[in-house]
Amino acid sequence: MKEYQSLDLIEQITRNDGSKYFELGNIFLNGRAELAAERNFIKEVRILELNIPRSTAVKTYEKYINDHYEFPDVDFDHWEEWEKPVGKIQDAFQEILRANHIN
Repeated sequence: MKEYQSLDLIEQITRNDGSKYFELGNIFLNGRAELAAERNFIKEVRILELNIPRSTAVKTYEKYINDHYEFPDVDFDHWEEWEKPVGKIQDAFQEILRANHIN
């Protein structure tokens, strides 16, 4: 059984092509992103906001991520960018960014 991950920070991830995107994470996932950068799966990760409020939008996005994605073990061999489907999930994600003055 996998462990439920609470998401409480916002990161900016730079892809290898130089383009950037925002993602929610936590300290565990940030560590995995740092490892992904060391392994050249992504170029860089930066934490933009720590301890974001546990709003309804955060809970909605967090549940979607936990229900649809596996979190990487230490021996992962690629970086998986999480999809944000149009509708409730994308709206929740955009609300999180707006509420935290990102974008």
